Amino acid sequence: MEQKYLIQVGRVVATEAKPSTAYSFSFWAAEGDSKVGIGTLVVVKKDDLKVYGVVVEGFGFTDLGSAMHDYIGSEGDPGSEAPTLRHEVRCYTAAVLRVEPEEPLQPVPVAPVYLADDMVVRNALRMDSFWEKSGIPIGLYQNGDLLSPVYLDSEFLLGPEAAHLNITGVSGLATKTSSIEFILLSIFEHFNERDDDGIAVVCFNVKGPDMLFLDFPGSTVDERDAEMYDLLRIPNTPFKNVKYFAPFKSDRVNLNTLRTHPDLIGNVTPLSWGLIDILEFTEVVLNRDDVDAKADALIAYIKDRVVNETSEVNGQQITVRNFQDMNHWFDMVLKEMEQSNRSEWKTHHYATIRKVYNRLSNLSTRYQGLISPDEFRSDLPWGDFEDRAVYVVDVANVDPQAQDLVFTRIVSQLRQRLEKGDLGVKHVIVVVDELNKYAPSDGQETYLKQTLLDISERGRYLGLVLFSAQQFRSQVHKRIVGNSATCIYGRMDMDELATPGYQVLTSATKEKLATLSKGQLMVRHPHFNQPIFVKFPRPNIMRGPDGIKAYPPANDLPLEEAVWQNLNRLDGGVSRNEVSDIVASAADSSEIVRAMNITLQRRPDDPISHFRNCVRKKAGVQTTPGSKPSFIPVLDPDPSDPFQD
Repeated sequence: MEQKYLIQVGRVVATEAKPSTAYSFSFWAAEGDSKVGIGTLVVVKKDDLKVYGVVVEGFGFTDLGSAMHDYIGSEGDPGSEAPTLRHEVRCYTAAVLRVEPEEPLQPVPVAPVYLADDMVVRNALRMDSFWEKSGIPIGLYQNGDLLSPVYLDSEFLLGPEAAHLNITGVSGLATKTSSIEFILLSIFEHFNERDDDGIAVVCFNVKGPDMLFLDFPGSTVDERDAEMYDLLRIPNTPFKNVKYFAPFKSDRVNLNTLRTHPDLIGNVTPLSWGLIDILEFTEVVLNRDDVDAKADALIAYIKDRVVNETSEVNGQQITVRNFQDMNHWFDMVLKEMEQSNRSEWKTHHYATIRKVYNRLSNLSTRYQGLISPDEFRSDLPWGDFEDRAVYVVDVANVDPQAQDLVFTRIVSQLRQRLEKGDLGVKHVIVVVDELNKYAPSDGQETYLKQTLLDISERGRYLGLVLFSAQQFRSQVHKRIVGNSATCIYGRMDMDELATPGYQVLTSATKEKLATLSKGQLMVRHPHFNQPIFVKFPRPNIMRGPDGIKAYPPANDLPLEEAVWQNLNRLDGGVSRNEVSDIVASAADSSEIVRAMNITLQRRPDDPISHFRNCVRKKAGVQTTPGSKPSFIPVLDPDPSDPFQD
């Protein structure tokens, strides 16, 4: 870029008290010049030398020795005209971003200072080496009318060079959720345009309806936002492929989510895990202070030699596939020991067997709605993840213990599948909000915290990337935020900015952070030597509170009504009377729930007949055709399910 096309705004000034260095310089700007401020990108040019910098501090002064001189000159009247017109000098300090040529590295010379244009922005942030090949638009650098796209390097955002993104800011004003949604839209549009690796997102919704309407357009996008979308080459649309998952409530009929409006519930899949799924994570669901090495040995034996195996116990052939089968197996083992008056069974002591029995049998009650006592299981589509799909797991309304289990199991499955290469995509972004709750800097070590640490330290080699957000970065485990190659800051609280982690920022930068408006962010990235301020457009996605108003959650359905509505989703000809007859014939309500969910999972051609055959009847009761089911979303058949027809 020739010098004549750039706008000169000042000149480098090096004084005896404040000389220029190779890493920072000062320059003065014309009085009243409104083009320069904190965060402005500039370039110093002298002959073939170019020094790119970002303004990090500013101050203005006159030749007054003290305020007393001005006070006396105005006779103490602030409204009077000053007898002498004094010139004000605006000086700014800039941190060096890049020097061309890079060697030899010398102090910045006294030379003209110019405002950045598109080319200067690209060169200053070292984007010229990657923006066409692996650039992900993060926002727009703005100075006056200039709007220049700012790109992140996908190899440093999603791996393998570096990975992970962390967002910090006060609640409600920092637009943390909006910025994550916008960045995901940008990644879907620009990542791997020439490859077929595939990328998907798993979002954990931990606050109300925050992420429950990602597939609906918003109502706050204006012409300015539309212009920004055009400049960034990102479609101004919501996510096109979103799938929702939520556990049941304790009745195992109604889903524990706010996305239960009749028009939306069909896109919500139950999250229900069985014995096989849970035994892999006994360290999460059991109290480790109460389960010793002997209990661990028995659990390992059950996992390896009992589950999905047929064995003879006390003269009976027992196949253990679910919690009900396992309870029966334990009963027979204990009965055999009591009848033979033995204190051990296959080297396991009676007290150990009794303790493990009590702990495991209580799980389906403690985690009611998430853990299935019978053969019904419903999970994320492991092995069939779709490219550019978003999988939202709603755990906002479940208790912390259940949240730990959901987080840990899903992330562990993602890691294992990516290692084997059989997930369906090669890159997965895990989105977690409220990180200072799940991975605090103090407090006890939980399995979930260890899982998040493992993602941050090893995930980039597997294609597993963590996008996290929190209000207080200083309260998050240092190794997690330290491994986040890209960090974004929205509006910050001054108390947070006073913590040691922000000492590297100048006072002016911190003050600007404390007053950022919505849609403004400060970005730190490996290619940027200094933090950069950008603006991003509001994502065209319906906000959670707006979605709840437009699609209010439905009331919980009674069991019989739920059965009828759900079976009708498979076959619109099911009658209420037939459902009523079958419900009345069942041994208990749990049999109805079990039969309904299995029917929904298998999706037979004749749902009512399949449902009737699945119901275990009361003694001596017979049924005749005639009835219909509930309101749980239909499940896709799972070929790997051992209970699938």
